[in-house]
Amino acid sequence: MSVLASVVVSACSTKTEYPATKRVDVVDDYFGVKVADPYRWLENDTSEETLNWVEAQRKVTSDYLNALPYRDEIRKAISESMNYEKIGIPFKKHGKYYYYKNDGLQNQSVLYEKETLNGESKVVLDPNALSEDGTVALQGVAFSENGKYIAYSISRSGSDWVEIYVMELASRKLLDDHILRSKFSGAQWYKDGFFYSAYDVNPNGSEYSDKNENHKVYYHKLGTAQSSDKLVYKNDKFPLRFYNVATDEKAGYIFLFEGGAFNGNGLYMRKLADENGQFKCISDSLNNITNPVEIIDGKLYMFTNIGAPNNKLVAVDINNPEMRNWKDVLPETENVLSSIAVINGKLVAVYDVDASNKAFVYNLDGTLQYEVKLPTIGTVGFSGEKDSDEVFYAFTSFTYPTVIYQFDMANNKSKLYNQAKVGFNVDDFVTEQVFYESKDGQKVPMTLTYKKGLKKDGKNPVYVYGYGGFNITLYPSFSASRMFLLENGFIYAQTNLRGGNEYGEEWHIAGTKMNKQNVFNDFISAIEYLIDNKYTNPDLVVGEGGSNGGLLIGACVNQRPDLFKVAIPRVGVMDMLRYHKFTIGWNWAGDYGTSEDSEEMFNYLKSYSPLHTIKNDGTKYPAILVTTADHDDRVVPAHSFKYAATLQAANTGDAPKLIRIDSKAGHGGGKPVSKVIDEYVDMYSFILYNLGMKLDK
Repeated sequence: MSVLASVVVSACSTKTEYPATKRVDVVDDYFGVKVADPYRWLENDTSEETLNWVEAQRKVTSDYLNALPYRDEIRKAISESMNYEKIGIPFKKHGKYYYYKNDGLQNQSVLYEKETLNGESKVVLDPNALSEDGTVALQGVAFSENGKYIAYSISRSGSDWVEIYVMELASRKLLDDHILRSKFSGAQWYKDGFFYSAYDVNPNGSEYSDKNENHKVYYHKLGTAQSSDKLVYKNDKFPLRFYNVATDEKAGYIFLFEGGAFNGNGLYMRKLADENGQFKCISDSLNNITNPVEIIDGKLYMFTNIGAPNNKLVAVDINNPEMRNWKDVLPETENVLSSIAVINGKLVAVYDVDASNKAFVYNLDGTLQYEVKLPTIGTVGFSGEKDSDEVFYAFTSFTYPTVIYQFDMANNKSKLYNQAKVGFNVDDFVTEQVFYESKDGQKVPMTLTYKKGLKKDGKNPVYVYGYGGFNITLYPSFSASRMFLLENGFIYAQTNLRGGNEYGEEWHIAGTKMNKQNVFNDFISAIEYLIDNKYTNPDLVVGEGGSNGGLLIGACVNQRPDLFKVAIPRVGVMDMLRYHKFTIGWNWAGDYGTSEDSEEMFNYLKSYSPLHTIKNDGTKYPAILVTTADHDDRVVPAHSFKYAATLQAANTGDAPKLIRIDSKAGHGGGKPVSKVIDEYVDMYSFILYNLGMKLDK
């Protein structure tokens, strides 16, 4: 199947009629500046009026999408691409091997157990059995130190809220223990129970939109009710912070993490046995990252970026952990240290070089042993215990489905353990990395993946993806659904914008707060580079991003609508003046700042806020498909509701401005495969039609 440039004629070629959205007289005063918010009522996502609006929008969108051509062909192609066995990297617990596997199109991956690597696989936990539609997802498991139990966390309908259950491993019997109201937390075992973090009951019944406050740490003893759980830590002085713990039961320590609305975390510790003792401060610098890695022979190894924007590894006497006693083990280098683990008595360090991974093995004193030989440029993750010589790593890249290797650390040799069997030839595709100049002259990397034989004649459709925020690096990764685009002539362009962690904390800070416009300039410059170098032209450009990337797409479309033919802002942060008033939005202030900080910050946020900068003067906008979901309690759907209503009311040309509102889904995590396929069918049919392209069957 190939894509040919051609105009498609269908019933969708006329101007779309949108549902009427009422306007209300709501005006906010920011430092003397009046800002209207006529769709404020859509923030109440449980009101009958909002629910009626949602259903009206769903009907318009589904009528439009269902009339598009090639939907059956797209569904078949995506389903075939995704229908292959996916096996996760093995990990060992208490002498047994565990791994996740998806047979192909299972909604959720299943946790299996083996006695030996080549032994019989037994199901430990199948989340597909927890709901008929696959909308209950497994978020994590924690094994008790004695090997008798696992505590597992589930989420429902894509929500960030989790419930914790306990299973006896030998019998697979579910215990009566059941934890509710937990968020951004798993179970951390100690003795005959575990620590977890949770919020109080929401008195308004609006836990999917109200601001989350007063995160607390509890200890739950097996066999008791949650109401009797012991409060371990709270901090009434800072209701808008997160508090989590991690335990090292063998070494006998518990670590407390403090974060929220900053660029890092505070770190504290005490002995587990000292149950009523005070936590000792290791670092209270909430704008820096400090995380424990391992405790070995009385030394605490920590990953940190204090005094090291590219990160480093330090060690300190566990009894005197104050910062003045820290000693560098792996000092900062020109490349970013992105992860570190102690495996088989060695340090396994992963560094980032131009947004891809390189791996090295060191002695515990920081002496380099060797570089791990990886298959090609890509992304790697290791699995192993600190005192075991059984090591595995998983490797992936843009056209390289995840491959798992068994690693011989003593000889630096990799043996293939599992390779995905996909229905395409990786040799048919090319990946290249380019560096382009942003508006201020900064060089920015971008990776392009496309079919061999591509001609730079300006006639290729291009799908440009970016994120640019929160210290998150976009690494090479494989996507089965993306193969539909690549096989049909698209260029997939992934650009590594400032705001991420591709080049350390300085790169991150260069895309935050009063520097946020750098991120948009980087993305706009990426598209200009692709046009100038004859990869494509503005009539064939698709821009897509999710969450902070949804903000990216909304802001860039408003600033340069002429560069896009189609835009897909997914679950985006669209109201930059009020984002901090919902669920955990306040946590993003470290990257964004808030409209309450200062007049200067308010004006800056308003200058790019997607909701507040939509043109209404006849400027032609691209076709836009906004996506959100009814259980998104991270970036609440009100962002997308208000943005879509404003787009539909504005004079921006005849190209469609639709909103796709998923049901029983959230921000994206844990979404069942069936819903993933549905979403991509809608997105790709919308893209092909609005690019004026057809499939040559």
